[in-house]
Amino acid sequence: MRILLIRHGDPDYENDSLTEKGFREADLLAARLKNERIDAAYVSTMGRAMATAKPTLDIKGMNAEYCDWLREFSGRFIERPDKGVPYHICWDWLPQDWMIHEQFYRYDEWYDQPIMAAGGMKEYAAEVTGALDKMLADHGYVRYGHMYKAVRPNDDTIALFSHFGAGCVMIGHLIGVSPMPLWHGFCAAPTSVTTIYTEERREGIASFRVACYGDTIHLHDGGEPVSFSARFCEMYTNEEQRHD
Repeated sequence: MRILLIRHGDPDYENDSLTEKGFREADLLAARLKNERIDAAYVSTMGRAMATAKPTLDIKGMNAEYCDWLREFSGRFIERPDKGVPYHICWDWLPQDWMIHEQFYRYDEWYDQPIMAAGGMKEYAAEVTGALDKMLADHGYVRYGHMYKAVRPNDDTIALFSHFGAGCVMIGHLIGVSPMPLWHGFCAAPTSVTTIYTEERREGIASFRVACYGDTIHLHDGGEPVSFSARFCEMYTNEEQRHD
């Protein structure tokens, strides 16, 4: 099995849609995926993800299943240390605030850190990963422990149109890594494609492996600059780039 994990295009967060640039990115993504084999598509119910998926679904003449569990991983309030007020994004911390806690590096403990626990992150993550595992079971891969039983091994391609924060939760679940270092150490640009394969090195036992993270070759080929969205300033003195 192959999973294509696709982030939405350049966002218009205020209207939960795409910017003009985001719509151009979505069209270039569709051109890239036109000749790709996609056996099933699942799309977040947020507007920016649906707008990103639409050109691809249209050009391929296929339908998708729209899923709340693919929505951005936010909406539960935490008190980010430097803000001191309820903050609805759990995946945006200053490095100096989260890297000092070893607990955040552990895949099965990050959500027990007091601030995360107060926001119900363990239960929230379980909702997302449980739905992901149900979808994978429907496609022949049933989770047991940290691996998967290849009940119906296949080379199907599944496309997931989702969001950066949610994508890291899913990747972390598949490969056994806390999402905290993924959220803060990786950056998936708008309409980037992350490719994840199953590996069945022993009959009936499968694991997932990331073959490519955040690929934006379609933007390069289409002459469209990669969006700065999700990144922060390279230098503090650069006032034109986002600081927080």
